[in-house]
Amino acid sequence: MEESSTVRRLDRLGVVLVAGGIAATAVMPFIYVKANRIAAGKPMLLMQLLPQPSVIVLTALLVLTALATLFLRNTMARLIIATLCLAALIAAIGLASTAATPPGSTVARMTPGGGFWVLFAVIGLIISDALVKIRLAPWMRVAALGVYTALLFAFLASGLLDSLSIMKEFSTRSAQFETEAFSHLLLALGSLVIAIVLGLPLGILCFWVPKLRAVVLQGLSLIQTIPSLALFGLLMLPLGYLATHVPLAAAIGIRGIGTAPALIALVLYSLLPIVANTVVGLHGVDPSVRDAAAGMGLTRRQILTGIDMPLAFPVILTGIRIVLVQAIGMVTIAALIGGGGFGIFIFQGLGQTAMDLVLLGAVPTVFFAFSSAVILDAVIDSIRGPAA
Repeated sequence: MEESSTVRRLDRLGVVLVAGGIAATAVMPFIYVKANRIAAGKPMLLMQLLPQPSVIVLTALLVLTALATLFLRNTMARLIIATLCLAALIAAIGLASTAATPPGSTVARMTPGGGFWVLFAVIGLIISDALVKIRLAPWMRVAALGVYTALLFAFLASGLLDSLSIMKEFSTRSAQFETEAFSHLLLALGSLVIAIVLGLPLGILCFWVPKLRAVVLQGLSLIQTIPSLALFGLLMLPLGYLATHVPLAAAIGIRGIGTAPALIALVLYSLLPIVANTVVGLHGVDPSVRDAAAGMGLTRRQILTGIDMPLAFPVILTGIRIVLVQAIGMVTIAALIGGGGFGIFIFQGLGQTAMDLVLLGAVPTVFFAFSSAVILDAVIDSIRGPAA
């Protein structure tokens, strides 16, 4: 009875995904052909590109993927078919953009349309559903992420996607892209490290002193309610005053705008998940284990380092995962105050009405956040073990 119910749920999911894919193919443009980077462009449906061999192959694989999603019960076969369809989708957008670009043109832009992105999302969900149903071991999930990342980078390295407008934006800003990527990861990882150094001892202290726990958690919760831009603004005045009146502060880079307020704000936002998860993790340790350890003559510090922290570590790592994914996304806002990162491209693109420039900042941000979540989830599950 339970198995038949599961099958019905999968069938409903398949119907929704297939319906979304059909609607995207029939109604939404697959690609926009633009005379330049800010022009509105001419929308072209996937069916209008059918004479192209790559689009014919893609259409056949889309039909096969739809049939497999609805009727095929072999999860591995569905995964292989959907993966081939994803590769065909990326190849088709690259070849279609090359075919639509006028010979010798350096200003024409070929932008993926809504139909492409919906198909990409639908196929991605089909692949994700298959991977979940296969119940991969933690290290195999990381390996699967590596395989799909390698597939993407193989397409990028082949030059097949060079005619796409996002790749042209990248080619003209490759040096800046590397600089901002380094700044983005440095801010995200740096704030995470500082938050761990501050949050773990604070969480332990809150666990040991219940009266302090309520005050600290309420204070950190209050910080979470402050919008990021407002918090950046609140930090500008004291940091600017400090830079003006303390030469050493200015010498080490503390200013009202730039990296300093962005880093401080990210650390403040990151403290609550780490402190709260540390308290929850330590609270979840069986008190009888501590009593037994104390009876054996272990000190409080030995119990903490040898028993409490190892047992609470999976819960603490869950908080670290939340912080890292949150920080990778929030660094984009830091670009508004000179903090750098991929947000530079996003806000430049919004200001110039150049959506491909927006994608140049948004796509790697999503990629890094998603990859971080998959890797840390795998680490957490491997620590917890199969019984979790």
